[in-house]
Amino acid sequence: MSIAMPIRLGPAEEALIAQLEGAGAKDAAEALRATGLPNRKLEAYHYTDLKTMLRDVPTANVADGAVTAPKLRIPGAYRVLMANGTASHESTPPNGIIISDESGNALSARDDVLVSMNRGLATSHLKVRLEGSVDPAVHLDYRLSGDARHVATSVLIEVADGATATVVQSFSGSDAAHLGNHGTRIALGKDARLLHIIIDEMEMAARHFHTMEYAIDEKVALTTLGINLGAGLSRTSIFGSFDGGGAHADFSGMNLLDAGQHCDIKLDLTHAVPDTTSTELYKAVVRGDGTSAFQGRIVVAQDAQKTDARMMSQGLMLSDEAQIFTKPELEIYADDVQCGHGATVGDLDENSLFYLMSRGIPKDEAAAILTRAFVQELLDRIEDAELNEALTGMVDEWLVRGDAD
Repeated sequence: MSIAMPIRLGPAEEALIAQLEGAGAKDAAEALRATGLPNRKLEAYHYTDLKTMLRDVPTANVADGAVTAPKLRIPGAYRVLMANGTASHESTPPNGIIISDESGNALSARDDVLVSMNRGLATSHLKVRLEGSVDPAVHLDYRLSGDARHVATSVLIEVADGATATVVQSFSGSDAAHLGNHGTRIALGKDARLLHIIIDEMEMAARHFHTMEYAIDEKVALTTLGINLGAGLSRTSIFGSFDGGGAHADFSGMNLLDAGQHCDIKLDLTHAVPDTTSTELYKAVVRGDGTSAFQGRIVVAQDAQKTDARMMSQGLMLSDEAQIFTKPELEIYADDVQCGHGATVGDLDENSLFYLMSRGIPKDEAAAILTRAFVQELLDRIEDAELNEALTGMVDEWLVRGDAD
């Protein structure tokens, strides 16, 4: 009879277990003690070995310092400051925006260590309900300040039947080894229209984890865009379920990574009912020895006839040391569907680069022009002029930083 050997736990795992126990999340603590942090043997974390990469965990409760200045400013947006895990807003919300603090965690229970830890540590959540035609955009501005801290947050965004809204979540902070574990659940009512932007602008020393859930009802129109260009180690997990016919969603994102950065996007979508459509487009641009990973999985249930789902992942490597991993998957149990997936990874087209240089454009500037063109397709989806300008400015700043290097 074989005897299972106990899991050898490292300092980060021991610290997380102690924090979970301190928060009263004994089940989550025991589960982590039994399995440890996931390593590359677990398929969902094959490209992000947390047991190796997460070597230390800062204190969960540290003295608050001065809140760092915002990196992203969206003209006219209604801003909710999420300072070190605590929400505040200075003015009365405009019509159609209802904000409240609620008990319990917003995320669903899942067999995922980051979800389990979030549910164990964030025992209450911020609820943002959006009704009618919501104008201006809602900006959830997450900022971690001062010395390194471990912060877990939970947010529920409800978009009422027939409502139209834009929600931006941005993450920034001081230059410290913060650990952020954030959870967001978005429930979209019938005929709802939502543009959802998520931006990681954390500093290089930070570790940033974000789990998102989308519950998609009948005739919903959803557009998402994630921009990751900050934390040294980050993972975004996206779970979506199409639960009503006639719904359409565009999921998209870009990783803009420099040397030493590791960013992983895990997408898991289920078309559970007939007559739903989706597109998934994710792009990565990597400089130095940065690493980008994308794992996309679409499940079409047996009853989900007339599903149309198209997934594409594209990568651009700007150095010999850059690494881009991509793994698209389809699981189709219905027979009347149109589904496909694809992936491309390469470097800058030499002919295009030569053409620009032959017109007198310096090589670095020519490379920046081609790189900008590569990601422009994603920015073009943002129709609001001021929001588009703010996001384009972030991308241009990243490109200029590469020229300076």
